[in-house]
Amino acid sequence: MSNVAADSLDLLRTRTSAKWAHFPADVLPLPVAEMDFPLAEPIAAALHDAVRRSDTGYAASSRPQAEAFAGFAARRFDWAVDPGRVTSTADVSMGIVEALRQAVQPGDGVIITPPIYPPFFDLAPEAGARIVEVPLAGGIDEGWSLDLAGIEQAFADGARAMVLCNPHNPVGLCHPVETLRELAEIAARHNATIVSDEIHGALTLGEVPYVPFLSVSDAAREHGVAVTSASKAFNLAGLKCALIVTASERGDALRAAMPYEVEWRTSIFGQIAAIAAFSAGDDWLDGVRGSLDENRRLLASLLEEQLPGTRYRVPDATFLAWLDLSSLGWGDDPAGRALEVAKVALTPGISFGAEAGRGHARLNFACSPEVLHEAVARIAAAR
Repeated sequence: MSNVAADSLDLLRTRTSAKWAHFPADVLPLPVAEMDFPLAEPIAAALHDAVRRSDTGYAASSRPQAEAFAGFAARRFDWAVDPGRVTSTADVSMGIVEALRQAVQPGDGVIITPPIYPPFFDLAPEAGARIVEVPLAGGIDEGWSLDLAGIEQAFADGARAMVLCNPHNPVGLCHPVETLRELAEIAARHNATIVSDEIHGALTLGEVPYVPFLSVSDAAREHGVAVTSASKAFNLAGLKCALIVTASERGDALRAAMPYEVEWRTSIFGQIAAIAAFSAGDDWLDGVRGSLDENRRLLASLLEEQLPGTRYRVPDATFLAWLDLSSLGWGDDPAGRALEVAKVALTPGISFGAEAGRGHARLNFACSPEVLHEAVARIAAAR
């Protein structure tokens, strides 16, 4: 399968999604986690067929997309998913909130691991809980890992759940199986729940594998809930279909306690697209992963040549680059300066955690090589 090429800038600027609507035409928009690649043909065909038959009602059940995902998970990850243990909803963030509503009581602590996807700071409070920060250990130079000792202490201090990001956004870390097994044992010792956001799982870019949390041990299956979607890997965020997956009676009870409306929020277009993606999207996905693999390495070369003080660790997964831009001298929020003087939009690092993100920014490299060249050149010229 050949790599998938990104659409041209002229075509991309006709899109009306957030990435392309939030900035004027002289800005290169590289913050929002949308990809610049054309939609996979099997997905486009399925959606066109649905429109032609006026199939625009309510999604009937979770079963069709659950069965498609089970096949995908078996092929891609060697993960045995029981379709009867899957409930769909509109998106991963919503699934995380609904899982937390059942897993914790108002005021309970929920662990997150900065630097972390910014909405994680809001999901626990939305469920009535409070945030407990246990930052990642390590850093760009040596690599990151979960601070398992810190997580155990947080559970010992009363936290009742953790939102795991697997693979981790923004640093692109695929957590090793040994780490995930130990995390599951920690959760078991404290009778806590791990809600694992696995939306980027299909976007591994090299030899380091993504390991589904529920696959690693009996303790993980007992104390874990996975929430995932086709939306990131197949660029379907606006179609609104995510999957809440469990693998034990404890997890099943958590899903069963969710309000009926959680499942009914699923979009029928999201369901149709997810089924097509999971059933017939493998070749397209492999082509996109090839393009992203080249881009993550191209970015490293461009930074070394034109912004040599920038620190960047090539990610294991995702299409997101976590950049330490402190050497530019642009303050705590270099993304603001990049937008103002270079006309390059990045995601501010401080939104991923005030301490962990100071001097950093996140860049979306799911674009053409030409856009990456231009973005780095603009920032370098603005120093």
